[in-house]
Amino acid sequence: MRILVANDDGYLSEGISALAQALARIAEVNVVAPDRNCSAASHSLTLRMPLRTAVHANGFTSVEGTPTDCVHLAVNGMLGELPDMVVSGINDGPNMGDDVLYSGTVAAAIEGRFLGLPAIAVSMASPQPQHYATAGRVIADLVSHLQEYPIDENSILNVNVPDLPYEAIQGMQGTRLGSRHKSESVIEQRDPRGQPIYWLGPAGPEADAGPGTDFYAVKNGFVSVTPLQIDLTRHDAIADVNKWLGQR
Repeated sequence: MRILVANDDGYLSEGISALAQALARIAEVNVVAPDRNCSAASHSLTLRMPLRTAVHANGFTSVEGTPTDCVHLAVNGMLGELPDMVVSGINDGPNMGDDVLYSGTVAAAIEGRFLGLPAIAVSMASPQPQHYATAGRVIADLVSHLQEYPIDENSILNVNVPDLPYEAIQGMQGTRLGSRHKSESVIEQRDPRGQPIYWLGPAGPEADAGPGTDFYAVKNGFVSVTPLQIDLTRHDAIADVNKWLGQR
């Protein structure tokens, strides 16, 4: 089995090394990741300039581009051989609820799905993780399980792992995305020349975080496994939209 590993924290991140090491025990692993931290890059592609790559002493390939660029390049010819699966992570910090719309980690997995491959995104539910090995072991278990029991080919698995020793994990739960309140206000400062500069405020607190959500599972020590889909259409609203349009 050949697995393409990508991320949005960059090829030097501790998380991607832990993921590659864990998956190398069960598969042939190729790592293609951004040359820098690209957190919150979402599903952006680089279209107005060429993409340069470099192969490093540990065998990882870095790309002067986004997480989506990395998967797109690797799958569409750069590796030569088509991988069997894309696994993105291990992200520093959670990707739950509304986070998935901004996440470069999730976007890299979605790009794999766009290109016809099973895909998993994995994140640590802590901004400063200590237990990457736990997430590596969880994903190796899930990949082995997927080989024996494949799921719907249109699904992307978004996995969030509590920052705990493996023995302290309570199990795995299938979950839905929760949601957050709106982001905190921007932070205004002044540069040395007195000009205004702005920092985006932190993500809002949890809003929908009850039983069944990814937030709830992780808070209670469970690995959250949320199936995502690419189709963003709100199918149950199409009839209402047509009725609304008919009132013009």
